[in-house]
Amino acid sequence: MIKDSLFSRNFSLNIKGKLIELNSPKIMGILNATSDSFYEGSRVTTEDKILLKAEKMLKAGATFLDIGGFSTRPNAENVSETKELKRVIPFIKKLSTTFPEAYISIDTFRPNVATEAVNAGASIINDVSGGQDEAMFETVAKLKVPYILMHMRGKPTNMMTDTNYKNIITEVVEYFVEKTNRLKKLGHLDIIIDPGFGFSKNLEQNYELLNGLRHLHMVGFPVLIGVSRKSMIYKLLKTTPEMALNGTNILNFASLERGAKILRVHDVKEAQETIKLFSALQH
Repeated sequence: MIKDSLFSRNFSLNIKGKLIELNSPKIMGILNATSDSFYEGSRVTTEDKILLKAEKMLKAGATFLDIGGFSTRPNAENVSETKELKRVIPFIKKLSTTFPEAYISIDTFRPNVATEAVNAGASIINDVSGGQDEAMFETVAKLKVPYILMHMRGKPTNMMTDTNYKNIITEVVEYFVEKTNRLKKLGHLDIIIDPGFGFSKNLEQNYELLNGLRHLHMVGFPVLIGVSRKSMIYKLLKTTPEMALNGTNILNFASLERGAKILRVHDVKEAQETIKLFSALQH
């Protein structure tokens, strides 16, 4: 395994004036306030369900809770901004008051939804579009909250038509360098980068990118990995999202070996066990 100053660097996030150290990997639990997310087990459409699931995730070891109201799977429903707000804002308010120790992330590509969510109690913005809306970077800088910058080409409805790369590792690194430089010019440094597995990448490209994950450390920001129950696992294994937990754990372990600092998952208990086993091997 490559060991250098970039790979072994420790990171921290400033969240509401508190420094969250990432020298040990952290877990982000997925809460989808949608009825059409690709994994049915992640859908939470009532207050009782989301509170129960959030409590279970926090007890199992999640540091962050990521809530989204717009499914980004291919051919998903096109949700209006008004509907997205109605789906997520009441839940964020309830989660932030019920679990004040939790750090809530809003999964959105819309600057206005991001603003309303932070005002309601969210403290991280998770943008799958990588700032395709020109107002997003300025919104993030104004709100002064950590920003998850994901790699994707196009939009969820057409992203799989743009998978031509000369060198996927080089092009993804260049993408992050350009975007993070723009954020730095705005004075924003609390950035997390997400390679965007499954977004504008075919099956083989997903594995090439994961295998070369260590190269992303040259960008200089912590890396978040989201492979949980995705098609790169269940299509390769010829199974379903419901049967892809074992594959998820294996790829999460591989991601940790390559320097991932945050695992975004549906199954927090299993992710925590993966981190514990990985940490034991490091020591």
